[in-house]
Amino acid sequence: MRETSMFKSTIFFLVINFGALALGGFMQGEGPMSDWYQNLNKAPWTPPGWFFGVAWTTIMVCFSLFMAKLVQANQSAALITTFVVQFVLNVAWNPVFFNLGQMTIALFLIIALTIIVGIFLFKYGKEVGSWKWLVLPYFAWLIVATSLNAYAVMYN
Repeated sequence: MRETSMFKSTIFFLVINFGALALGGFMQGEGPMSDWYQNLNKAPWTPPGWFFGVAWTTIMVCFSLFMAKLVQANQSAALITTFVVQFVLNVAWNPVFFNLGQMTIALFLIIALTIIVGIFLFKYGKEVGSWKWLVLPYFAWLIVATSLNAYAVMYN
């Protein structure tokens, strides 16, 4: 029974998390293909475009597995609220940065998202043992993404 529940939870979180990526992508307009972004002074450590798809796919698979395991241990209102806040911040960053070009507001959003994902890693991670390391790619990527956003704010 527990494996079936874990399987169903994993599918649920895969749908929700990839849905967030799709929604954010839909709301970003032309996104990285826009003239605005192409002409942006980007950080020297900006990865090539193909890397973003690989990174986000890996992140969302790992985060979905983590969340599926976590909800087996904790279904509190606080956890659900934290997940919803993460979802909203993740979706909101794309249109704010790419579509609206509001880099400073986007920076605050991504800092908040990094803090929320840090809560998953450092607070909720204790509840799932070694499964907590599945959040590390998300947290690490957000640190890099925050630095890219901060560079754009400072040098454009």
